[in-house]
Amino acid sequence: MVFSGSTRNFQKWLLPKAAGLYCEPGGFYIDPNSAVDRAIVTHAHSDHAHPGNYHVLGTRETIDIMKIRLGSFSGQTMQVVKLGELLKVGNVNITLMPAGHILGSAQVVIDYDGQRAVISGDYKRHSDPTCLPFEPIPCDLFITEATFGLPVFKHPMADQEIGKLISSIATFPERTHQVGVYGLGKCQRVIMHLRQAGYERPIWLHGALRTVSDYYLSRGIPLGEIPPVADSVSQLAGEIVLCPPSAIGDRWSRRFAEPVAAMASGWMQVRGRARQRNIELPLIISDHVDWPGLLETISETGAREIWVTHGREEALVYAVEKNGTKARALSLVGRDDDQE
Repeated sequence: MVFSGSTRNFQKWLLPKAAGLYCEPGGFYIDPNSAVDRAIVTHAHSDHAHPGNYHVLGTRETIDIMKIRLGSFSGQTMQVVKLGELLKVGNVNITLMPAGHILGSAQVVIDYDGQRAVISGDYKRHSDPTCLPFEPIPCDLFITEATFGLPVFKHPMADQEIGKLISSIATFPERTHQVGVYGLGKCQRVIMHLRQAGYERPIWLHGALRTVSDYYLSRGIPLGEIPPVADSVSQLAGEIVLCPPSAIGDRWSRRFAEPVAAMASGWMQVRGRARQRNIELPLIISDHVDWPGLLETISETGAREIWVTHGREEALVYAVEKNGTKARALSLVGRDDDQE
C-alpha cells in the first residue's frame, strides 16, 4: 500500500465518542467501554472486553477467553478473525496483527480512503513466551496506549526479575513465596519465565487463576505442573504460590509458612506502590510497553500523526510533538492501568 502522507481526513471518520473509538465508515467501535452494536476487541482484559456488545470480532483466543469470563454476556454473535487475515467491511479493510500483550492480543489495522490507521490496543516490546511478539506496522496514523508513558519507566528484562525470585527461594527455603499476579496474561507469563529459567517444581495456584491457566494449557502453552493450593497438605515452605494481588496479606495467606510477599507488575518500579502494598519482593515484570519502547515503536511505524488513548498522555504527546510529529490525547474513559 502507498500511504498518502496526509492526516487531514482521519478526524472525519475515526471518532472518539462516549462509548470509545468509532470507525464511522465501518460502523464499528474498537474496545468500546459500554455495550454497542458492533465491536472489535483487541484482547480479553476486562477494561477492553466489556460485556453486552451485540456483534464482537476478535482473535480466536480473545473470543474464547471472553466466553470463559463473560459467558452469555460476551456477545450475541462472535466472529473469529485470524491474525493477518483481511476482512472487508464496505469500503474499509480490517486486519488484526500481533500486539505482544497477552495470548490473542491484536492491533487493529484499518485501511480506508488511501490511508492507514493502526490502533495498538495494549502492547509491549519485551519477550513473552505465552504470545506472539508485537509487529510494528507502517501507517499514517498510529494510536497508542501510554500506561507507562513517562521517561522514568524503563523496564528490565523479565528474566532478570525471575532470577530475583529464584534467588530469594534459595535464600529463604523455609518460607513460602506468594506472588501477586493479574489472572489473565501475567500469571501464565510468570510461570513460563520460571520454566525457561529451569524451575521444574510445581507452581501452586490460587483458585481464581485456575480457569484461564487451563485455557492456556489447552492452547499448547507448556505451563508444567500447576496444582491448586487447596490440594496442598502442607504450608508450602520453599514453594511458589501465585495469587491475585488482592489475596496477598489476607486471611487466605495465613496457611503459608512465613510468606514472602511478592508482586509481578510494571508498577513495582514505583517504590511507593510496593511499600503501600507491603511487598517484600517487588518484581518489575510489565505487560505494557515502557518509555523507550513507546518512542521506538512510534518511530518504526513512520506515522505522521500519533493519538494516545490512555495512560500518561501528556508526556508522550509532548515528546512526539517535540520531534516534529503531530499528536493528540484522546482521553478515552474506561481504561484501568492497574490491570497489569
